[in-house]
Amino acid sequence: VDVRRAGRSWRPEEVPHYLDDVREQAADLGAAVAMARGLHPAVPVAVHAHSMGGLVAALWAHAHRVHGGPDALVLNSPFLALGRSWVPRVTDRVLRVLARTAPLTVVSSGPSVYASHLLAANGGRWEFDTTLKRPDGVPVRAGWLAAVLSAQARVSRGLEIGCPVLVGHAAMSGPDRADNPALDEQDTVLDVRAISRRAPGLGRDVTVRSFPGAVHDLALSAEAPRTAYLAAMTRFLDERARR
Repeated sequence: VDVRRAGRSWRPEEVPHYLDDVREQAADLGAAVAMARGLHPAVPVAVHAHSMGGLVAALWAHAHRVHGGPDALVLNSPFLALGRSWVPRVTDRVLRVLARTAPLTVVSSGPSVYASHLLAANGGRWEFDTTLKRPDGVPVRAGWLAAVLSAQARVSRGLEIGCPVLVGHAAMSGPDRADNPALDEQDTVLDVRAISRRAPGLGRDVTVRSFPGAVHDLALSAEAPRTAYLAAMTRFLDERARR
């Protein structure tokens, strides 16, 4: 699902990836799940979400834990906490003011060495449309960051997701710099320790797995960690996803 203002859903007149409330994207996810259920009512519906999508999916699954939620949830390096690699360049107080009065203010920007490293044209292993996955990065805006912090604060208080949850993340984090010799075997976007700390609080049935040698998107990692992740996800869904 390419949620509004992201990926194939983005339109030239829109600010890429911008939101001021994660419930905007949750509505898109809910619509997709409802459509899938309408087409295949007897089949379990599993939601697989990555990074920011993992944060959105977790809160959506919590909100729909009684009715309409997924039968299983797989979170690939979910953005559950900022961690030390995400240091806002404004204070919380200034951020709140900016989010209210000038939400499109850029508070951080710069290229994504991680995305550049993945690209086949740069010696990586993947071909992708760089207008959809942007090696030049997407500016972090005040309204977006405030919305993320609000959502993460809710996660920090604990959720009650009603279905089985698998949370996967890389074994190590590292700097998103071209001179990082372990760029191809670390999460250089998020702090995996922060993910690991928050994940157990998502619900009563949460499995957390660490994958050595993986990058931020486990499914885009080198062959060994990618295969291990896909095998773990398939096994989890075979054993736990029930309608």
